[in-house]
Amino acid sequence: MQKSASTILTEKVQASAGATQFDIFLSHSLNDQKLILGIWLSLEDMGYKVYVDWIHDRHLSRDSVTKETARVLRQRMLNSESLFFATTANSSGSKWMPWELGFKDGHNRKAAVLPVAQTAMDSYVGQEYLGIYPYVSKDPTKGNVDEKLWINVSTTCYVLFDKWLEGQEPFERG
Repeated sequence: MQKSASTILTEKVQASAGATQFDIFLSHSLNDQKLILGIWLSLEDMGYKVYVDWIHDRHLSRDSVTKETARVLRQRMLNSESLFFATTANSSGSKWMPWELGFKDGHNRKAAVLPVAQTAMDSYVGQEYLGIYPYVSKDPTKGNVDEKLWINVSTTCYVLFDKWLEGQEPFERG
């Protein structure tokens, strides 16, 4: 018997809901749930454990800023190796995203911008404070078809995401 996409998704969400340690805390606007679900599935399929608040902590209120929600999110960020700040047209309206970015950057400096909107540019140019952070891309490694995550400072200065988590900084390529 073949499972429906909905059943597979429900099973995947339920299996992930019990996780307590994460590779990536996915900071995003609540208005981008469908888009974020696709990103979450893609990152999980690449082998990463990814925290998304409405998957892992359904009880949280994203609509209002409360001490309890801040406490839970702070603990989840401490239990995450890195944070990806998913930029979309909706992200500038988020009450939580700038706080999450600042907290994670202050905690371990493993915060990067995940540009979601497709552009013709090869690199991400952040607006205001986002421009000080590296950005994430997904590309194959040289001589390989499997896509990997990269942390980029520019089109010529980058490092594999896994190496970045281990402490290696992006470096200039010739």
